Amino acid sequence: MNSNNEINKYKRTTSERIENTGWGLFLIMLGLIWLVPDGILPEGTFLIGTGIILLGLNYFRKSKGLKPSKFGIFLGLVALLSGVGDYSGMDISIFPVILILWGLSIIWKIISRKNKKNEEREYYE
Repeated sequence: MNSNNEINKYKRTTSERIENTGWGLFLIMLGLIWLVPDGILPEGTFLIGTGIILLGLNYFRKSKGLKPSKFGIFLGLVALLSGVGDYSGMDISIFPVILILWGLSIIWKIISRKNKKNEEREYYE
């Protein structure tokens, strides 16, 4: 039971460190963007940066054995896609992007469940 408490403490501490790192990166990015005179940075820089930070945090959560935040991944993808749209001069509406990501998440759940069942079946055969 003691090792279980140690594992939970490690996960909690690691999760807090990753979250605090994310906030630090976000605040640094925001400050740097505000320091740069208008017109120098391309449109979408803020959204692209925010998306990269959110997706990166979830990547590190997963790499440390922690459960990634589905909502964080969702927001990261929306921000990144919107930022890339702004950067490229395309007018990408947020609502269709949300619908596309929602649909992809449904399909991903179906595929991942099917793969998990196939792996279990192969294991027991």
